[in-house]
Amino acid sequence: MYLNWLRADGVTALPRVSPAQLAFFGSLLLSLLAVAGTVTLAKDAARYLYVSQQIVEQGPRVAFELFSWPWFSLLLAATQRLLGISLELAAYLWCAFLMAGTCALLVAITQRFVIGSGYWACLVVLSIPAFNHLRYDIIREFGFWFFCTLALWLALRWLERAGWLRALLLQLAIVAAVLFRIEAVLLYPALVLCLLADLKTRQAWIRLLQISLLPLAGLLVAVVWLLSGHALAQERVDYVLSLVSPQNFLARFDLMASRFAEVALAKYSADDARRIVFFGLLLTLISKFVALCGPFALTLLYRPGWRGVGEFWHKLRPMAWAWLIYFGLLLIFFVQERFINSRYVSFLNLLAVPLLTVFVVSFARDFPRLAKILVAVSLMVMLQNVVSFAPKKTHYLEAGAWLSQHTHPADAIFYEDSRLAYYAGRGYPYMPFDREQAMSAEQAPNFRYFVLIDKPGDAALQRWMAQQHKQVLSRFSNRKGDAVLVIGD
Repeated sequence: MYLNWLRADGVTALPRVSPAQLAFFGSLLLSLLAVAGTVTLAKDAARYLYVSQQIVEQGPRVAFELFSWPWFSLLLAATQRLLGISLELAAYLWCAFLMAGTCALLVAITQRFVIGSGYWACLVVLSIPAFNHLRYDIIREFGFWFFCTLALWLALRWLERAGWLRALLLQLAIVAAVLFRIEAVLLYPALVLCLLADLKTRQAWIRLLQISLLPLAGLLVAVVWLLSGHALAQERVDYVLSLVSPQNFLARFDLMASRFAEVALAKYSADDARRIVFFGLLLTLISKFVALCGPFALTLLYRPGWRGVGEFWHKLRPMAWAWLIYFGLLLIFFVQERFINSRYVSFLNLLAVPLLTVFVVSFARDFPRLAKILVAVSLMVMLQNVVSFAPKKTHYLEAGAWLSQHTHPADAIFYEDSRLAYYAGRGYPYMPFDREQAMSAEQAPNFRYFVLIDKPGDAALQRWMAQQHKQVLSRFSNRKGDAVLVIGD
């Protein structure tokens, strides 16, 4: 049976293929399957590629004018110039190899945590929905995940045997992760917290100094920059600082609680609004984390697996601290922005892969027959993550082609989805208005064309077209019936 090499103790290995190698090449294959079924880009992907194209045409200075944290787009532009391949191909290659590296590193870390668990870790890494369902996309998270995982792998080695070179490599990995997503700075406090218990010793203070080299160097450069009369401001950094500001957080939380009390609670329970909102947000995050574990969430119900939590904390403390800190950041973001999605939560699942593997191994050892079912279901989920039979957004491509032929770049056009402009060769414009605002009496005269997502039975749209003397110039739909309307005079 296919479980002969996936026994609960994980002793038997595939010939000539280590678990990390299997994870790496298996990940590349899954990414290939995911991308092969992709017809249109996601919104963020189109934006990154547009910024990259502008960098290629106008130079790197334009990058920060178009996006506040454009390092990924700069990487794509540099790759295109160096190799001469298309930006889209460069993006998919980077994302695929970064994801493959992440999977291999996670398996390597898990093997250090639980001896002989490599192939189970490989199964978890390649089939958990949390990050595998995003393989089709072009997103900065792939670089964020890889360099964070690399930094954690280096941190574990550094904690075992300290050294200046290892500390420098660790910090460079964190810096690389920050260039993809600024949230990666959380790894610094995670490492510091790992050292707190041992700060009574001289060795711990030396280690603290070792991992403080780059932050201290950055602080020195910032001071020199300020003393030279320059301003020190960066839009994305300012945004993150505003999010974690205690004053802003408490104000937002109080506002959320007061509105909840007004809408949902009787006046006698208004004092409980803060508590209800806090635990509601907490449970929402936890439920998303569990749901993104996919079929492996079942093993969390098995009590003996929880014995591994203490060992996880002891052996992989940097990952444990990073999990707790990132969970706190997600909670802050949830309050400040009032939404959360699976893409943001997925990093929690990534950090928990070694612990989740412990649950799976423990479950498989005690329930070998059920383990076979778990493996079969996991393999099906693995394919489901990357293979989709849902109708593609071919109508976006058709609408983009029509717009490029029948409109002029100078025309004032409102795009409900900026990807339609991207496929028309008109870049990725920022729309300051939503659909309703653009169609208002004040804003409608400012646009010659409206490219809208069709809503079946939208009587309000018909009335608006009659009032504004507009008509549907063209309609494009896919197999599902989803459609795009081009409306004009």
